[in-house]
Amino acid sequence: MASPDFSLSVSDCLLIQVEAWNETLGQFETSLSASLGTDLPASVGETVHHENLLIIRVAPRRLWLALDDAAPAPPLAVDPDLGCSASLGEGRVRFSLAGADIARVLSTCIAVDWHAPTAAPGRAVHTSFHHVPVLLLRTGEASCELIVPRSFATSLSDWIADGSYGAI
Repeated sequence: MASPDFSLSVSDCLLIQVEAWNETLGQFETSLSASLGTDLPASVGETVHHENLLIIRVAPRRLWLALDDAAPAPPLAVDPDLGCSASLGEGRVRFSLAGADIARVLSTCIAVDWHAPTAAPGRAVHTSFHHVPVLLLRTGEASCELIVPRSFATSLSDWIADGSYGAI
């Protein structure tokens, strides 16, 4: 679905979750940072883009590694004494939304202040979309991505399409 005012596309989401054990956070972050070759986001909601990878801090000890489409997964060996990793990609899809009308369309389905510093471009916000947990990744002034559970993808994309009526 696309128009000059709003567009929505849906794609698979290559996503890996890594998490530190409570008592090993410092060691875990040092090891993961060295493995990925970049600094990690410092606080919840921050993101770091490195090569074909977006690193998102979704909780104090948890990071999501979102890969660009068709990008190979980074070589990742998490020491089980420091933390764990799990692939989440099979259970999630990525909605890419863009257009001048995006703030109005999103206001029909999620409770995020598009103009708040916590939702500024480059930030991530966990929110709820009709009682379904989603992650909003603000990618630009008039664009974002939503990472949503695959089992709800059709109904949520239909909801967005209904909310965009008049923008398309």
